[in-house]
Amino acid sequence: MKKELGYAEKMKWRIRALWMALALMLVYMVVVAELDGGDSRMMTNLANMVSDIIFFGGIIFLISRIVHNKKLLKDRALLREQLCRERDERNQYLHDKSGGIVMDVLLFILLFTTCTAALFNMAAFSVSVFLLAAAVILKASAWLFYSYRKME
Repeated sequence: MKKELGYAEKMKWRIRALWMALALMLVYMVVVAELDGGDSRMMTNLANMVSDIIFFGGIIFLISRIVHNKKLLKDRALLREQLCRERDERNQYLHDKSGGIVMDVLLFILLFTTCTAALFNMAAFSVSVFLLAAAVILKASAWLFYSYRKME
């Protein structure tokens, strides 16, 4: 029971972190507007679409995670099930083999860079979107490769 209470506290911290990330995204939106970023006369259609998908998709993702985590806190059975999923060796193995936390942080940085470049500089956007696509393909390929192999 103590582990469950510890995990519930961890979940509360995750929710706080997600709210902070949401607030930072809204501050980012204001800063971009103040710096005259996102001028549709300077952006390509692809840059406009990608920046919208990254930014608004990020907001939707954060809100959905907040709602999901709050739902877990209300139902102890769901919370225990989530804890088991996170501690599952196979899931940890796949995450580690597909780049782990380092790749997750790199993807976050590339998402931020690509969104910002799309709003201000098309040459930088072209490079950034290519690097983001390459990183996503590498992570997905590694995950698929190791998901069909037996654990060592």
